[in-house]
Amino acid sequence: VDPLYRRMLIAAEDRHFEAHWGVDPLAVLRAAGQWLAHGHVVSGASTLTMQAVRLLERRPRTLAAKIVESGEALALERRRGKDAILDIYLTLAPFGGNLEGVRAASLAYFGKEPAHLTAAEAALLVAIPRSPERLRPDRHPAAARQARDAVLRRLSAAGVVPAQDFAEASAEPVPQARAALPFH
Repeated sequence: VDPLYRRMLIAAEDRHFEAHWGVDPLAVLRAAGQWLAHGHVVSGASTLTMQAVRLLERRPRTLAAKIVESGEALALERRRGKDAILDIYLTLAPFGGNLEGVRAASLAYFGKEPAHLTAAEAALLVAIPRSPERLRPDRHPAAARQARDAVLRRLSAAGVVPAQDFAEASAEPVPQARAALPFH
């Protein structure tokens, strides 16, 4: 995948990815504090490793399942390296409809390999897995654009996306239809 996409994904989904062992204790404390203060889930604490575990074996979204996922994430981190964990996520992440994996999404939405994404395209592919059906650009282009722009704003503020790239990417339209997938 494009190195920019990888940086954007890690910055948006799990900024401590390189440092933690599968579970981010600071994110767990933050999410638990928000839950106690508001009485409901405000934000999650899932790391990319925990998301990879969930993609490998789907479970209901309960506290008990989250504890099991945390244990499996710690075990996965011990058995595999960070690149292998990212490979799992990049291969299995949902992108709406029958699209799984960043390569399938890049080909379907942009007609190109994920090694050649623009900042706007990379930001859209970071945003879609958060709510794959609601953010499908071919069905809900306004929601997809809004989610992409939110990712761009957040990553621009964090210094991942330069200001010039932010302005250009925000002006880029989102795809409104799927491209034909290559037939081999």
